[in-house]
Amino acid sequence: MPFPAVQDIVQVDFFASEDVLREKYPDVSVERVLRLRGMYNWFISNPESKDKEFVDECLSRYGVSKTLAYDDLRVIKSVLPHITQASRDYHRWKYNEMILETYQMAKKRKDTKTMERAATSYAKFNNVNVEDEQSVPYDLIVVQPFTATQDPSVLGIKPIPNIEQKISALIEKYRKESMDIDDIEYEEPDIIDWQNFSEINELEVDNGDN
Repeated sequence: MPFPAVQDIVQVDFFASEDVLREKYPDVSVERVLRLRGMYNWFISNPESKDKEFVDECLSRYGVSKTLAYDDLRVIKSVLPHITQASRDYHRWKYNEMILETYQMAKKRKDTKTMERAATSYAKFNNVNVEDEQSVPYDLIVVQPFTATQDPSVLGIKPIPNIEQKISALIEKYRKESMDIDDIEYEEPDIIDWQNFSEINELEVDNGDN
């Protein structure tokens, strides 16, 4: 079974540990991924750098050919949005790695104060003191019942006693107050034959001129 292209490895395992990379991929691919990772760190530290500067840095660091250096630049640029999104996870992983390494070094020196500070930093950073949220399986989620009501007390509003009677009384009151308004019948307007009307006007204008 052929191994995936380096660009595919970068998209999936760019920030994986070296041990994981060597378990999954051939050494030649791992070495290039590690080189790309180093150049990526240089790239984000020098965002305004030119392509030539990237290539020169790659040649200086790793002694590869110029063709391969330009190809490294192509790979990094092609996956840069994906890498940028994943870079935060990478830095989290890197921070944990550094803290654990500090703890181990302090342990060898029997430096309990540094061990305690490293352990506290690790616990705080990873929120190990926070209880995991208990997620409910979707099939156990029950839809809340909904019942229509005219009772305003469910909203914390004090209901008005005999509200229906008061509404009817107000309707009757305003109806009586409007009884002095007379309804006027309207008549349908005559339909004007605008064509004949125009012809009549033209005749009147001609007679006037004469």
